[in-house]
Amino acid sequence: MKKIALVPPVALALALTGCSGVIDTGTGSSSESGAENAAASATIPDSCSGDKPTIAVLLPNQTNPYYVAMKEGFEQAAADKGFTAEVQIAGDDDAQQLAQAEAALQKKPCAIALNPVKSEPAAAIVREANDAGVPVFTVNIIVNEDALKAQNATVIQYLGADNKAGGVDTAKKVLEDMGADATLKIGFVTEPDEVPVVIRDEGFKEAIAEDPNAKVVAEVDGNVKATDSLNVTTDMLQGNPDLNVIFASTGPAAQGAIEAVKASGRDVKVYGFCAPEITLTDAYPACVAQEPADYGKRVVEQIAMYVKGGTVEAEILRPLKLFVNGQTPAAGEVG
Repeated sequence: MKKIALVPPVALALALTGCSGVIDTGTGSSSESGAENAAASATIPDSCSGDKPTIAVLLPNQTNPYYVAMKEGFEQAAADKGFTAEVQIAGDDDAQQLAQAEAALQKKPCAIALNPVKSEPAAAIVREANDAGVPVFTVNIIVNEDALKAQNATVIQYLGADNKAGGVDTAKKVLEDMGADATLKIGFVTEPDEVPVVIRDEGFKEAIAEDPNAKVVAEVDGNVKATDSLNVTTDMLQGNPDLNVIFASTGPAAQGAIEAVKASGRDVKVYGFCAPEITLTDAYPACVAQEPADYGKRVVEQIAMYVKGGTVEAEILRPLKLFVNGQTPAAGEVG
């Protein structure tokens, strides 16, 4: 193994730390700087210098269009950068994803690109990779910070959406559309076990709190699945006759919520993170979208930079695209 020391760019350090030596990890708390975390596990496997070194890509599923697009991004970028992307699909099973990681590590990959099934169990995968001297780059789903500390495990980098900004921007759009005098009874279709989704919710709640007429009256777990979201939204609508706005924290949540509202015949507006290829309407006035294919591409680029001894940032947050009434997010523009 070759070892390198990483130091984030001075501008990034000043912007994120205010010279305090800590960065915002996106979890709402602070941790030791990316330089220290990376240095703790900054090994470059010998396999990285071979012909078409392997990146082990671990994804939750291929039923969500989000991960279909991300897989394509990883595979195309790996080919362009001289890597081989070996993609494993966990079927939304934490234990399966851990087993896939262990099998991948036996093949001595150059790096692991990890999109966890769930935030907390993924820390065990990072620990296994650290023990094997294989760098871990996480994408989309943040590995739970407390779980990482408990495992004494570190990742090189997290890359994903600026989730808090997505929640804030969506809330501001609700207030703009509904008007200052409107009484807003808001329901959430969320996923409380995924850190980025929680961050989206927090951003929305902070921004919506500026309106004294807005109140969150219910929250349900859509499990990042359209069918589950349809069922729980139906129950939420039945239990809250005054509810008039829904914030859907994920693309599948938005899809399920839209279907539930349509079936109910109620005048309830659905906002949130975009369901792909569903046109925005009066009932679904606005959404924000990630670009998962681009995330996969960027992670490969970061790995390529890292194994060449370059500096990589501990955290990269990407802006979201806003779609409004009449527009249609493409297949790869997903919440």
